[in-house]
Amino acid sequence: MIATISDRQFEIIEAAGKILTTSGISGLTIKNLAKEMKFSESAIYRHFTSKEEIIIALLEYLVKNMDERYSNAISIEQSPEEKFKTLFQNQFSFFKKNPHFVVAVFSDGLMEESQRINETILKIMAVKMKHLMPIILEGQQKKIFTNSITSEELIHIVMGTFRLQMFKWRVANFQFDISRNGDNMIQAVLTLIKTKTL
Repeated sequence: MIATISDRQFEIIEAAGKILTTSGISGLTIKNLAKEMKFSESAIYRHFTSKEEIIIALLEYLVKNMDERYSNAISIEQSPEEKFKTLFQNQFSFFKKNPHFVVAVFSDGLMEESQRINETILKIMAVKMKHLMPIILEGQQKKIFTNSITSEELIHIVMGTFRLQMFKWRVANFQFDISRNGDNMIQAVLTLIKTKTL
């Protein structure tokens, strides 16, 4: 996929995100996109060959953005618990400002659209794991997080919990405060995974 994205391509994926948010995957057509951007359809095709390419570009942008954001947000001086909070607060804050990315990841029918879209969604999960795994491992090594289950199992539980939270927010049409609910969820998960002191 495109390594760098032009300003015009970014405008197109932003507009595609807006349509996804209001009309879902079925509403995202080149015709609707051209109308939204006040472009001709041929102008869109100069930048992307298909709807699939636009969705993949949107998801690829999210992969790169997440990787950079997490790298910048998490400090080596932080404790594993602080790193854990920072990682998820950063994500909730980003999605609150950019809900169309949540729609792209959780759109009904999107996964049936193409194998390439599925592969890009897997990249998003891989970036999350890349940043989360060292935090979990450090927490377990320092006996802050439980060692009674493996780091892989902990990752699945944590990621599954947060994925469900994002899905609920999407289904609720973004009607609740994801940052506040997210903070409560972070605290709840930390309570579960932290080593119990006697």
